[in-house]
Amino acid sequence: MVNMTNVMIALNMMWKGMLGIFVVIILVMLIVMLLTKITQEKPASEQNQDQK
Repeated sequence: MVNMTNVMIALNMMWKGMLGIFVVIILVMLIVMLLTKITQEKPASEQNQDQK
């Protein structure tokens, strides 16, 4: 027979773990987006204007 106290404890631990995974995925996504913007190369037309 299933002990409902253990099920509730397990569900409590599970939602915290799922939330942690979700937060880490969002952080990694934001960091990648930020690094992409920072390191993005300028288009060729803008590079030529800067050199003149």
